[in-house]
Amino acid sequence: MNTKNKFHLTALAFGVLIATSVHAEANQVYSYTVSAHNAPITVDVILKDGKIANILTDNRESPGVGKLAIANLSKKIIRNQTINVDNVSGASVTSMALKYAVKKNLEAAGADLSKFQAKLPKAQLKDSYSTEVVIVGGGGAGLAAAASVIEAGGTAIIVEKLGYLGGSTVVSGGGYNAVDPERQNRQNIEDSIDRHFQDTMRGGHNKNNPELVKKLVEEAPTTMHWLESKGLGFWPKVRVIVGGLYPRGHSAEGGGYGYVKVLEKFIKAYPDKVKVFTDTQAVKLIKNEAGKVIGVVGKQDGKTVNFMASKGVIIATGGFGSNVEMRQARNTGVWKEVTLDKNIPCTNNFKASQGDGLKLAEQVGANLINLDDIQLHPGGTPKTGIMSFWPSGRNRIFLTPQGDRFVNEDAARDTLCKAIFKEGGNYWIVSNHVKYPTLDYLSKNLTIGEMIKLGQAFSGNTIEELAQKTGMDPKKLRASIDTYNDVVTGKIKEDNLGFKKFTQDDKPMTEGPFYATPMVPAVHHTMGGIQINSAAQVLDKNGQVIPGLFAAGEVTGGVHGSNRVGGNGIADAMVFGRVSGQSALK
Repeated sequence: MNTKNKFHLTALAFGVLIATSVHAEANQVYSYTVSAHNAPITVDVILKDGKIANILTDNRESPGVGKLAIANLSKKIIRNQTINVDNVSGASVTSMALKYAVKKNLEAAGADLSKFQAKLPKAQLKDSYSTEVVIVGGGGAGLAAAASVIEAGGTAIIVEKLGYLGGSTVVSGGGYNAVDPERQNRQNIEDSIDRHFQDTMRGGHNKNNPELVKKLVEEAPTTMHWLESKGLGFWPKVRVIVGGLYPRGHSAEGGGYGYVKVLEKFIKAYPDKVKVFTDTQAVKLIKNEAGKVIGVVGKQDGKTVNFMASKGVIIATGGFGSNVEMRQARNTGVWKEVTLDKNIPCTNNFKASQGDGLKLAEQVGANLINLDDIQLHPGGTPKTGIMSFWPSGRNRIFLTPQGDRFVNEDAARDTLCKAIFKEGGNYWIVSNHVKYPTLDYLSKNLTIGEMIKLGQAFSGNTIEELAQKTGMDPKKLRASIDTYNDVVTGKIKEDNLGFKKFTQDDKPMTEGPFYATPMVPAVHHTMGGIQINSAAQVLDKNGQVIPGLFAAGEVTGGVHGSNRVGGNGIADAMVFGRVSGQSALK
């Protein structure tokens, strides 16, 4: 079998009817399985007296994105008895899959589809809305900004182009770097604010703005505890996030969705303080005669709406990793030898990371810096780039298609990806039962057993069996595992790749079952963007503050230098999101 082909995910038929109706009194139950964004979903439609009484799904879509789309669309379909509902912007694949499955179930029931095609009326917006702070972008940074505005006694409007809040934060792994003695001391980890500062500067190849890095590392612990006060849980164990360089990574409960969930819940408790406008594209910033930014022009379903801000406007729209044309035009830095075209996927929310905020800021003279600093992450799923199946953490090794180890798995992300491209761009991550104790063990959104069934992972009870299924050379695979085991058992202190035992969690892989997951590098973060100061104020090309304009999160430049340290991205969004909200109200 061609090894190269094994790196492509198994194609699934778009829809397969798996059951006929089951009659229980007046209820009729129909079931249909359809391919969605992450994996197939099974949709059950319960009909009663000719109407849709309920919709139930078994799905593995992402929390806060696909799962939210399914829940919201199901409610609309049931409430209005129509499948002619708009897709949730940013979750269109899942939306279409759900509607298709409901339609097929109705057809199987012999229903008159014309009775389920009513078009829902659109909500009418006013021409203008006024508040103190307008926040463009409802991802992690925007939500943190809104929460801080509430706490400071102010009011805000969030303008979000997607059909839901969360942006790219909601699909992220959610790791958060912060010095936290309470947790780190339990694991005998010595750390300091200065060490976090030095690691961040070193990781960014000293291209970072030290003022911004200082703000990040000093405020990260405080902001982490602020998030905890909002209800976000962090696991007690501290880890090294991939590319994180040191064990100060804190895992949020629920991953990236955890941040969005708690902040959105907090904001919803103050409907008089914050209003949210989804499916609304910000197209222009409004300045007064004195040059202060005083509002945003938005568009929703073709209607133009002005959102006026008496205090300030915050741009929190994320990066441009999914904008192939823009990243190609700006790719003159660390990845200039790689063509970042559509063949290189992106881990971010596709519609969110298009660089909209950069265009808005340029309209009013903001200085854009370091746009050539683009980061790739080694954990992209082939073709899609999504990290739903990324085997993060410890106890796994990176192997070439032939089975050789080729890089220190603890290296920075740019080092990892450059090594992968040198080997051809595809690679395997190999682990065993230490990482996945059972087939029901969840890796992100799917269990390892489900990944195997979908062709997204391969298993073997022996090294030889795994080699046979993946096309790797069994001798090379065994030698790679043996060398890794020699390091983590202490037989040798360091291998020829520079790999050392980093934490007590590093365990040998001696027994099956063994697992292999195909992976590719994917665009993950754009470090360049709008120039800001430590108060999140936007600067113009002369280094002067643009009155009334602030920015936070991935849309900004200067925090991460030319390579973002793993675990600093969410910290950046939360810290400067919070700072921007506070600054805007001053």
